[in-house]
Amino acid sequence: MHGLTAMSGRTSAAALLCGLSLLAAGCSGGREYTLPKDLCGVPVSEKSISPLLPEGKKLVRQGDPLVDMSGMCFVAVDSRKGVVVGAEKTDRFYDPMGELVEYKFTNRKKMDPLPFDGAGAMGDTNFVISAPCGTPDVPHLTVSVSVGDRAEEDVDRRRADMEAFALAFVPSVKKELACTA
Repeated sequence: MHGLTAMSGRTSAAALLCGLSLLAAGCSGGREYTLPKDLCGVPVSEKSISPLLPEGKKLVRQGDPLVDMSGMCFVAVDSRKGVVVGAEKTDRFYDPMGELVEYKFTNRKKMDPLPFDGAGAMGDTNFVISAPCGTPDVPHLTVSVSVGDRAEEDVDRRRADMEAFALAFVPSVKKELACTA
């Protein structure tokens, strides 16, 4: 009987260990929310937004549509910053590599070349692109995006993900604003 008890104890311990590993695997993360099809009222591809959003259960969007040019909007996942987007209409071109906006970046580098008219700067967790719009209402626009600390940990990969998003998103913003330039 003593051998059966020892075997039963080992079996129980193995079952407990297996159960704990399954539980840990289930808690290890994942994305339980649906990726947004638009960001601040601007269509966005799931492929470009996906790498910028963290794993989690609940996605929340708040703020103003970018076509209103009235401020900012953000996407949060489980109450953590996901992506913050701002668009501002301006009467002239503002250089994202200029001294006035240097403070907004960590490790700022010029985004060059852009496949559309404009200029951009990229930091470790954000980018700013200034581009002509060409309408009387919006001669120029500046689009700024920052990502939360749960985005890709590898800085080079995060920058590549942000650049891919920028090159898809800014033309969509211009299209929504009916830019002619």
